[in-house]
Amino acid sequence: RQSTQVCPPGRIPSYLSSIQSRQFDFMVHFPHLRFLVTMAKFSSSFAATATAILVGTASVSAFSPAASITSTKLHQHTAFSTVTRPMIADLMAEATTTIPSYINQQVVPSYVETTSNLLSFSDQGQNLAGIFFQASLLPYLTFLYFLSFRGNRTPDLGNFGFQYLLLFVLGTIPSGIITKSTYGESLANVDWLHGGAEALLTITNVLIVLGFREAMTNPDYTKSGSKFGIAPKIIGGIGVILFAVACALGTGLGFQAHSPFLFGAGNLPEDTVISLPFVMHSEPVNALSIPTWAIHFSSVFEFLFAMDIIWKFASTTDNPKWKGLTWGMLPLHASGIAACTYHFFYNPSSLQFLVELQAFLTLLGNVTCAIAAYRIAISNGWTLKELNPFPKSDISPEGIAIDEAAALPYNVVAATDSELVLAAKLFGLTLVSSYVLKYGELALDLPLTENGIAAGAIVFGIPAITGYLYYNRSKEESGEGFILPSFGKDGEGLSMADVKKYGAAGTVAYVLTELAFWAVAFPVASTALYQTTGHWPDVINDNGDRAAVLAFIFTGANIARLLVPLRLGAALALAPWVDENILNKAAAKKEDS
Repeated sequence: RQSTQVCPPGRIPSYLSSIQSRQFDFMVHFPHLRFLVTMAKFSSSFAATATAILVGTASVSAFSPAASITSTKLHQHTAFSTVTRPMIADLMAEATTTIPSYINQQVVPSYVETTSNLLSFSDQGQNLAGIFFQASLLPYLTFLYFLSFRGNRTPDLGNFGFQYLLLFVLGTIPSGIITKSTYGESLANVDWLHGGAEALLTITNVLIVLGFREAMTNPDYTKSGSKFGIAPKIIGGIGVILFAVACALGTGLGFQAHSPFLFGAGNLPEDTVISLPFVMHSEPVNALSIPTWAIHFSSVFEFLFAMDIIWKFASTTDNPKWKGLTWGMLPLHASGIAACTYHFFYNPSSLQFLVELQAFLTLLGNVTCAIAAYRIAISNGWTLKELNPFPKSDISPEGIAIDEAAALPYNVVAATDSELVLAAKLFGLTLVSSYVLKYGELALDLPLTENGIAAGAIVFGIPAITGYLYYNRSKEESGEGFILPSFGKDGEGLSMADVKKYGAAGTVAYVLTELAFWAVAFPVASTALYQTTGHWPDVINDNGDRAAVLAFIFTGANIARLLVPLRLGAALALAPWVDENILNKAAAKKEDS
């Protein structure tokens, strides 16, 4: 990066300071160059020796880099050799011992560490981020199942938008493979693939916003369906095809690791950027292009629009449980902010924790969205009978009630803006934000400092503001800022009182469910540590391993607190089996004895 930076006129002190704070060293990031430089130094010493032999120098100082070589007669070579031969032997011995030691101690570890950091995105299966991302798939599939329940009256296009996200997840697989195998880089640093993959996420959010917004504003939606027809789905399919073609042909067409997405449309020329009065440093080579930043900002803004529309959808369906889905989407919003923060600091390996934090927030968000969708489905008549894979009875009272509820019309409101006006606002907001961030951060030293505290403040600060706004909004609408989720059909939640109604069977069932959680927690935590560090935890002798395992279990326990109603429900479902197979059999054996 240092070799590509150009010092703007009058900015020498700040420029030197930014380089010093960055502490960039080619030898750190390119250890093979360090090896070549070392070899060059030894080669120059051998060259000096050979020159000394040819010119007949008799001065020991000839081996000093600052020394001059004195010419003598060639017939003095015999006398000279008595001096130079021991030196040559010592030099070769030093080279023989130093080079292998240097390679083993400096080059190889540095190269392995750098490669591990570079592949953190594309090889996620071997680190903590990969574990979180993989674990987040099941909760998201659960969310899609409950969201699709017919009694919810979820708009078809909006539901398709949430399902389309799976194509985005699928799209990151080939792009990660290409960045790893072809460029040896992370996906975040390969702009043309990075922007293409994120474009699928943008399409996802557009479909969600269009689907829910039309259901709220189109009075003919219930009767005639979407006015857009299947056009949005076709466009989404074309987006997937274009990205697949780019993945297949991009490298063959000469795209390099840092080739910009969409050919860098909108990027300012380098000379123009340097001439800007506020610019203090130039961009690193892996800086995001304007199109890629636009894709990111578009996704963030669209997701905020989706949260707002789903909040309003509670009034459209007369079901306040939909507001819970907005709260459930808040960790996913924080996940997107974490990704943008990582790019704001130019994707440094020292802030790798942002990638892991993004993955954890994705897992947490998928869990909270699954809970929110479950609450919506329960409130609309979903029962365990819906899990029956066999065809439902056409005369079932429960089924008839659900079908009647699904056919109810929406409470339609007039749209304040047309789709074109909304798109124009989004485009303008996205474009301005992209230029302000991409070129505005060149006036700051912060992006080059790799400040973890500042990064954490950004990741948690922006979603905290969003949450506070919804807190005030909820307080104005219902008089309460935040209501803890309940899982009952009419808002009543489960409690230990419900478990105690089953007597001893309920208590034993609850104990069994808690033991099952803790029995699973330790193996899961140990496996996570193994996947992260490459060794199984030694909780007896290693304090670090013990602390890591306990921290992981503590985090899981806090997440499990959100699932207390589900755990109580599991205990209630288990209570009859406990009564029949444990307590009754124990009592029968006692009577027989």
